[in-house]
Amino acid sequence: MKKIYGSAAEALDGLLFDGMFIAAGGFGLCGIPELLLDAIREAGTKDLTFASNNAGVDDFGIGILLQTKQVKKMISSYVGENKEFMRQYLSGELELEFNPQGTLAERMRAGGAGIPGFYTKTGVGTQIADGKEHKDFNGETYILETGMFADLSIVKAWKADETGNLVFRKAARNFNPPAATCGKVCVVEVEEIVPTGSLDPDHIHLPGVYVHRIIQGEHEKRIEQRTTRPAA
Repeated sequence: MKKIYGSAAEALDGLLFDGMFIAAGGFGLCGIPELLLDAIREAGTKDLTFASNNAGVDDFGIGILLQTKQVKKMISSYVGENKEFMRQYLSGELELEFNPQGTLAERMRAGGAGIPGFYTKTGVGTQIADGKEHKDFNGETYILETGMFADLSIVKAWKADETGNLVFRKAARNFNPPAATCGKVCVVEVEEIVPTGSLDPDHIHLPGVYVHRIIQGEHEKRIEQRTTRPAA
């Protein structure tokens, strides 16, 4: 089975359709699948629902798809660094489903494990719990959250071997592993592809069984909030 593709556009060929649900890895600007997001913008696919911790910034990450009005709904836990995200939400142009950060990660992980739902205390007594089933366990109240099952997962890893085994680097091992597992198809962009067998099995963060297509590329690696001190 071919897993390595020559470009983001080639790796997404035949997978995109209007109205689809995409799970995207990354946290802020760390470990985001920027090349695949660029290709989705170029493809013009619209009415998209994205599950992602946030939408990047105005001109980077999912933010570029907000600019082109290709996103219909965001399922996120944080919106604070993207002015266009906030503008579209407050003006009623964009649907937003807030999820606590841990709940969002667990919904992705649960979907990848084939678990349709789970109970959590997070959000009990808040608007997060409105309309959700409540159940008591050992005298404590929990709410039912559903597992997440996406049409497509797009993630960013550091290394992959030719069979799709992935290694994430440092903080980029954030939402990427759970996001990768919950899609019907998983497309990954990496900095380096190494020969099969060259990765230490104990260092592999995500097995290749979850990965369907891989591309290698150059990445911008922006800093979201650059903080410096004056030169001495």
